[in-house]
Amino acid sequence: MELIRSWLRRTFNDPQIAAFIVLMVLGLGALLMLGSVLAPVIAAVVIAYLLEGVVRAFERFGVPRLLAVVVVILFLTTFLILVLFALIPLLYRQVGQLVDQLPAILAQGQMLLLQLPEQYPQLFSEAQIREMLDTARREITDLGQRVVASVTVQSLMILGTLVIYAVLVPFLVFFLLKDKRLLLQWVSNHMPRHRAFASEVWLDVDQQIGNYVRGKFIEILIVWAVTYITFSLLGLPFAMLLAVATGLSVIIPYIGAFVMTVPVALIAYFHFGVSQELVYVLAAYTIIQVLDGNVLVPLLFSEVVNLHPVAIIVSILVFGGIWGFWGIFFAIPLATFIQAIIKAWVRRRKPPDDESMGVEEELTP
Repeated sequence: MELIRSWLRRTFNDPQIAAFIVLMVLGLGALLMLGSVLAPVIAAVVIAYLLEGVVRAFERFGVPRLLAVVVVILFLTTFLILVLFALIPLLYRQVGQLVDQLPAILAQGQMLLLQLPEQYPQLFSEAQIREMLDTARREITDLGQRVVASVTVQSLMILGTLVIYAVLVPFLVFFLLKDKRLLLQWVSNHMPRHRAFASEVWLDVDQQIGNYVRGKFIEILIVWAVTYITFSLLGLPFAMLLAVATGLSVIIPYIGAFVMTVPVALIAYFHFGVSQELVYVLAAYTIIQVLDGNVLVPLLFSEVVNLHPVAIIVSILVFGGIWGFWGIFFAIPLATFIQAIIKAWVRRRKPPDDESMGVEEELTP
């Protein structure tokens, strides 16, 4: 208890650290309680933060800030319209085609499984295979009924949410970029007076988080485009659906690429069978993943602080469990933020008086 009391005294006697803790608690509480309500505002703040680098690039070439913001917003609006009216309907059609082909795929898989007792009688029996197939058939039937029961309502809700985001977010991003200085001044006027520690932490992670999120977005687009072109040239069905999933899989380091191997290999196998085309698809997918991990990632994230793989996986599990998809997407920036807090805390922490006195006595002749 004395150790805990001593730590609390050293921590909260420093007004900088106390103010930072209060800001963190209030911000986290507001995010947890109002996150779903303020989701468009949070998305607009994140997008404006990402696009700030593009606006500054225009300003360095002598373009007025208002004109630069207008150009960037036009590009953002065009991208959102393409996603809403071109990409999503295409993905919806390919998902429907995949669902229509599921019975044939399952029948082919059933035939392959029934051959296992003949090929490996010491490992599998026909009764075990049939029991496994009956269980899988029941589970798939129940899943299909649940999906059919909820698909209409969920589709309407998702469509409404996308329309709201497509209309509201660009307006919010425009005003956040245009009035950035005024908004930052207003926030600064309402911040605690003792905020040097918070400013130190923010300056330490600002460039790293910005580079990571911008680089991750560029990585998703490049992997998505390259995968779609490759699968289309190889004649693989559902090329766009697999390409989008492969692009999004880079959000989860190490795990995403491995997980996406299964659907790519299964669809290629059921379409091409055991043939050269199957080998070409798997080889192309492997090459894309190797180039992404060994060429693209080092180029895009050269300025980002390296985290240990264990820290990355733990951060993905923790933040993904709390905030779902967005928690997974921002897991590494949040882990970098926590790492910066720990470093700044250690730098600012003062040794106890008795330890400092002991050092002075030893150094005194």
